[in-house]
Amino acid sequence: MRGTVMRTDVREAILDAVDRRLARFGYKKMTVEGLADDAGIGKGTVYLHFPSKEEAVLSHIDRIVERLCGRLDTIASADGAVDQRLHKMLVERVTFRLSAVQHYTESLNDLLSAIRPLLLERRRRHFEREADHFERMLNEGRKAGVFGQVRVPTTARALIEATNSLLPYSLSPQELGDLAEVRRRADAIADLLVGGLRETAIRD
Repeated sequence: MRGTVMRTDVREAILDAVDRRLARFGYKKMTVEGLADDAGIGKGTVYLHFPSKEEAVLSHIDRIVERLCGRLDTIASADGAVDQRLHKMLVERVTFRLSAVQHYTESLNDLLSAIRPLLLERRRRHFEREADHFERMLNEGRKAGVFGQVRVPTTARALIEATNSLLPYSLSPQELGDLAEVRRRADAIADLLVGGLRETAIRD
């Protein structure tokens, strides 16, 4: 058990180093040696956990999404009306991501342009996973009569696409604005989306 815990701690330390190095140097100037120095381990230890610099960076992004999905689960499982929880989830998927990379000076697209095909594939899988969370909320809302008979998979993906404009991909965190401003914009989009879903129940 102790070995497992230590291995997990080392992996987390490497991913923390990835985060710091991306913010300070960017992807192209980041090296495995630098990650090892930052994490206080040997270069070989980095390779025990990640076969390449690319995989370490992609795993860092995976970790952000993993933590986000945990937050979405928490909101979805909380007390309260289903439309209010859905609203919170939409805002959270935007603000959580921005908070995670707010110390970066470039957009993720620019920062990781060298591994763009790998990033896009990873991003597609992330969005599909998030859409699954929203599908569950939409199904709950339909059963409760809060939402109308919407096509759940299609609508879930539309919710993802509608809030993607506020994610730190094409724009840097600085270009997106401070967190409070982004939250206001996300709130406005979520109001429109959830309001439209409530309208479908009225029409039905």
